[in-house]
Amino acid sequence: MAKAPWVDQDECISCGLCVDNVPSVFRFAENEKAECYDPQGAAEDVIQSNAIDVCPVACIHWKE
Repeated sequence: MAKAPWVDQDECISCGLCVDNVPSVFRFAENEKAECYDPQGAAEDVIQSNAIDVCPVACIHWKE
């Protein structure tokens, strides 16, 4: 995978959409904010459409 999803925890509102939609990639960290624990846990198009595109505060980004 050339790029990996990354969660800006300063912007995360802990809504849980990414965790619910792509649990193989995202989980809640100890601070109750979403984090990417397995960037290869799903295909890029799945991460894009089910996490990045639906994040209400747009805090999930791709890192090269």
